[in-house]
Formats: sequence, C-alpha cells, structure tokens
Amino acid sequence: MSERRIEFPVEQGGQRLDKLLAARLPDLSRSAARRLIERGLVTVNGEPVRPSYKVRPGDRVLALLPVEEAAPPRPEPIPLNIVYEDEALLVVDKPAGMVVHPAPGHEQGTLVNALLAHCPALADGGDRPGIVHRLDRDTSGLILIAKSERVRRALQQQFKERRVHKAYLALLDGHLQPAWGRIEAPIGRDPRHRQRMAVLPGGREAVTEYHVLETFTHRNGPAAGDYCLVEAEPQTGRTHQIRVHFASIGHPVVGDGVYGRRKTRLPVPRQFLHARRLGFKHPRTGRRLELEAPLPEDLAAVLALLRR
Repeated sequence: MSERRIEFPVEQGGQRLDKLLAARLPDLSRSAARRLIERGLVTVNGEPVRPSYKVRPGDRVLALLPVEEAAPPRPEPIPLNIVYEDEALLVVDKPAGMVVHPAPGHEQGTLVNALLAHCPALADGGDRPGIVHRLDRDTSGLILIAKSERVRRALQQQFKERRVHKAYLALLDGHLQPAWGRIEAPIGRDPRHRQRMAVLPGGREAVTEYHVLETFTHRNGPAAGDYCLVEAEPQTGRTHQIRVHFASIGHPVVGDGVYGRRKTRLPVPRQFLHARRLGFKHPRTGRRLELEAPLPEDLAAVLALLRR
C-alpha cells in the first residue's frame, strides 16, 4: 500500500474539513474523508484536527491518501485513430465508449491498453502512461498523449497555465441566450449524489466560454423540440465541467443520462459532446499545433436529422 500526497491552501473559510476535502477530491466521499481525518491522515497547518473543524482562509491542508498497488495495465492491439504523431507525443481521436485509463470495472479495453501496444516505451509510465488530460467515456474527440515523463510534465504545465486551447461541440436542450457567453461557477462533488459533480459554493474554480453555432426548432416528428449547437471552450479542466455548467443554467447536453433530461425525442445514442479542436505549443520544437477532429458519424446523423 502506497500513499498519494494532496496539499492545498484554503481560499474560503467556514466549511467543515470533511466536507471541503470531499468537494476537492472527486473520488472521495464525505464519509471516507471523515475516516481519513480520524486516522490522522489529514492535517491542517501541520496539526491533526477533527472532521468538524471549520477551515479558515490561509489554512494549509495536507492529506495522505492510501493507494492500493494495482497490477500494471497490459498492452492490447486496439486500433487507434491517430491525428498527429512524432517522437515526443501523439494526438488520438478517441471514440465514444472508450475509457481513458484502467479503473475498477474497466481494467481492459482502455485507451491506455491500446497505447501500450502502439508505443511499448510507455510501459515505464505507471498506471496512466502518457496521459496528460482525460475525456469522459462517452465523449469522443481529441486527446493528447506524451511519450516521455518530461514531455508529459511540460504539457501539463501548459494546461495549468491555460495555454492549451480546447474546443468542444455540444448539442443542448433549448435555445441558449445570449449567443455568446461565459459561465463562471465553481464545481465540486455533489454531496447528495457522490457519483456526480455539481455547481457548489465551496467547489473549485471552473470557467467555460461558449458561442451558439446553430439553433433548431421542430414541432412535430422524432426531433420535436428546441435545440442549439454550441462550441464550448473550457478555460479550466474540472470533472464533467461542460456537462455540469450547461445543466446548471437549464440547457443540459442532449443525451446526457446523468445531468440531462431523462427522456429525449431525439434518437441520440449518447451524450452529444465531441472534443473538436486542440491547440498547444510543442514542448520540444516550440511550434504551435492546431488540430481538429470531425464530428463522428453517430452525432453527425443527429445533426442531419435536425437540419432536415
């Protein structure tokens, strides 16, 4: 059993420590956070405290999270749609339905398994070799992979400094107004549904910019309803950010079974969300790369129906 070290400063005071910890760590429930605190694995300013401790601005929280040693992922000969590749990195157009890295219940068939077969040198990269950022299982589109730890750290620094440009296509319920906008709403773990994220006062900063590309209105037939196609550009990288943000303003992503409407008359096979464009500075050459992935057939068919 090893430990993962998480350390962060408190920006907004008044919240219980166990609640804050659960909001900051998406994979941790509040009860699990409470147990860690009671075991002395969480300290504030270097001192053990109770789960009910009310944090204050400037407090520094340190959590040591036990991590079970899992078997290393194995290479699998899964075809990859590679948009760009050189000796330092590659960009893959990930299909919907593919999990990015192994996790409980998804030990095989992941993007990591496919990458290990394509690039055996990644085998020394731990359980998430080469992974710089993630996409949800049912989100298709561009994902950036590093072939060395040095390149991975350099690319992650670009993400941290918000120098990576990401643009997604999303089909939303309703007509979104204004046509250009910016959603600024903090995101954390939903305290009532631990598998979901939500807009929360104590969550982490999250910013999404968007503009409406097309609007659709159908009064009859299988596509009955109001919809809009938007391009969304997340300025931060929170879990489920785009889905949570649009749902929070009453325009959820069509086909999203977690944050969207339970029933839709559109024959949409999954959440209509596609990572369309990706721009970044090559960490070795310094050249700016701007890449694009076309809308996959399943989502293109939905748009064709709306346009008819």
